[in-house]
Amino acid sequence: MTAYDFEFPGIEGGKLPLSAWKGKPILVVNTASFCGFTPQYTELEKLWNQYKGRGVIVLGVPSNDFGQQEPGSAKEIKAFCESYDVSFPLADKQKVIGPEAHPFYRWIAAELGDAGVPRWNFHKYLIDAQGEIAGAWPSRVTPLSKDVTGAIEDALKA
Repeated sequence: MTAYDFEFPGIEGGKLPLSAWKGKPILVVNTASFCGFTPQYTELEKLWNQYKGRGVIVLGVPSNDFGQQEPGSAKEIKAFCESYDVSFPLADKQKVIGPEAHPFYRWIAAELGDAGVPRWNFHKYLIDAQGEIAGAWPSRVTPLSKDVTGAIEDALKA
């Protein structure tokens, strides 16, 4: 099983199958509108603009799992993200922890164990061109940190 076996519902309807981005690095981030880490949307958008021409995908996955910090509807979440000029793909709101978590996040938990499960909003996972997990970073690691951009560069070279 790889990340390509999963899809998310899009925030505006339709589906976002990860297999549509086969061969491209994908940064998957669980997001929330009312979190202390919410300003990371600005860095995620910068990262998206910096790397999308090289095939990198940023996928935001809104979740209300931590601190009830994403209570809104899809329409409200989309409007909020527009205030950050977010143009990268967004999934519809999902559970990312526990037995009800989206299957992608249950796969992440099975692959990485408890240490790899999101502990808060803005946890980041890099999927490489083969659909495997190439990196995972907690909320405090910013999208433009050398850890994240270095892993993206390595994934682009592979």
